[in-house]
Amino acid sequence: MKYMDIDQILEAVSRQELTAAEAKALLSPKGFAEMNFACVDTDRERRCGWPEVIYGAGKTAEQIIAILERLRLSTKKNIMATRCDAEKAAAVLEKCPGTEYDPVSRIVYLRQNTEAAVGCVAVLCAGTSDLPVAEEAALTAELMGAAVERAYDVGVAGLHRLLARQELLSRAKVVVVAAGMEGALPSVVGGLTAAPLIAVPTSIGYGASFQGLSALLAMLNSCASGMSVVNIDNGFGAGYLAAVINAQSK
Repeated sequence: MKYMDIDQILEAVSRQELTAAEAKALLSPKGFAEMNFACVDTDRERRCGWPEVIYGAGKTAEQIIAILERLRLSTKKNIMATRCDAEKAAAVLEKCPGTEYDPVSRIVYLRQNTEAAVGCVAVLCAGTSDLPVAEEAALTAELMGAAVERAYDVGVAGLHRLLARQELLSRAKVVVVAAGMEGALPSVVGGLTAAPLIAVPTSIGYGASFQGLSALLAMLNSCASGMSVVNIDNGFGAGYLAAVINAQSK
């Protein structure tokens, strides 16, 4: 079932396509929909500008499907479920018409927004091993309406690869940089762009990287100005923040 405004809900009731109980649930002023296993925040778009995003890890496919279908009733914007493995994604795609899956970012999504992408979010990563986190950021920003450009495998071990992307850095409204190992790339990028920079430490590296803790601490201690840092492997958080900044810079 698609999103319906008040007039459409009332018309559906008159055509007996919705029961009175279903219409009441859709028109409920409390701002959330209670399920046996979840309390879906149907008011989040009004408060925060974007509907609730489903965190797929730890949820069953059936739970993701139920939440997604309830969100479909509440919004015309794109819907996404992050951190979904291939098995869960296959079950969701089978039960929810129109949904798609990106295996790199592990995001299941339903495209509903037809507005043109705006601005420019540049997403960079240090190495190919950082791609899952970088793509989580990139696809999140795209689904939230941002025009995204990618520059991957541009780490400091071959600095000329990054310098070749200076034109992109000069156009970007916001830059996301994902890096593991020693986490040096965001500091370097911060010295090359005037755009706000969001650094994402990844859990890529050998033993002394401590599953991304070394990169996190390096980014938190960076001398680059205008840089913020999200948690380890939090591509979604970086992409979301980048999309918000990008939308405000129109």
